[in-house]
Amino acid sequence: MYSITRPFLFSLDAERAHGLGLSALDLAWRTGTTSLLSGSIRPLSTTVFGLEFPNPVGLAAGLDKNGEHIDALFALGFGFVEIGTVTPRPQAGNPKPRLFRLPLHNAIINRMGFNNLGVDALVENVGRARNRRGPLGINIGKNKDTPNEDALSDYLACMEKVYPLADYITVNISSPNTAGLRELQEEQALRQLVAGLREAQEKLAATHGRRVPMLVKVAPDLSDRDIDAAARVLGELQVDGVIATNTTIGRPTVEDDPLAREAGGLSGAPLLGQSTFVLRRLRARLPESVPLIGVGGIGSGADAVAKMAAGAALVQCYSGLIFQGPGLIGDCVDAIRRRREAPSGGAVAPL
Repeated sequence: MYSITRPFLFSLDAERAHGLGLSALDLAWRTGTTSLLSGSIRPLSTTVFGLEFPNPVGLAAGLDKNGEHIDALFALGFGFVEIGTVTPRPQAGNPKPRLFRLPLHNAIINRMGFNNLGVDALVENVGRARNRRGPLGINIGKNKDTPNEDALSDYLACMEKVYPLADYITVNISSPNTAGLRELQEEQALRQLVAGLREAQEKLAATHGRRVPMLVKVAPDLSDRDIDAAARVLGELQVDGVIATNTTIGRPTVEDDPLAREAGGLSGAPLLGQSTFVLRRLRARLPESVPLIGVGGIGSGADAVAKMAAGAALVQCYSGLIFQGPGLIGDCVDAIRRRREAPSGGAVAPL
């Protein structure tokens, strides 16, 4: 089914196709035909962060920024769905055009800039969702006009509002499309921000009678030294998990593409090696009590298995879904199942 619709969608402006694709997915959900897109996905139960996942393959943040398509996305067969990034106040994001396909490389460049309707709108949308077949993650960020020294207040505002509805919360400090945001990954800034959020997390757990895991999403462009520093801080502050990685500002593998000079974060197949290296290095340096989600460049079941071999407990995809279609979800689940059933399944590849 996707092979039929993809040429039409790829003939359109990328952002327009994004909107039309989600509208079509909603229609498929309402008419009960979502399975025609995704096929049949057998369960592969996985427990991480104290949460039960029907399978370990999730949707990365960015596809559904406002939580408007939760029911339809779960119906595709994802084991979990992450929505956002959401900010305290609505913001339009960066000027258009801001989303570009690189079909020869199975890659995407985006400079969306946290365009979203604000956290209050997202909370309303989540409250209307009725098809949460697995955990729902909510990815939070800061408004672009909030200076970094006040970033904690933005993250706290979002955390407090989404806490009652989220199964886990992701702190996004790694998007390259909000000026200065990645500076929050520097060791001192990271420690201050995460410490403040961890304190709030424990207070909210006591208030609500349930502890919602808090994850931090990091960039693939960190130096080895910065990866090690981030692992030290996140381990010491006992975050519940780390997502590796966001998009990259590098272009070495797509230099020949006419769109390579477009500003923004590069995702898709060219990111696989770099993001997996960061994942593997983090796994080697973080306590075993801190699980990792591997994301970046997954376009096949073999890619998902590579993330697992590097130390991921769960995986997420986004760009691969655009190029391969919803069948990618089942391919990844089946490949991970075969790995689990193999005699040597579960080993982490050396750094």
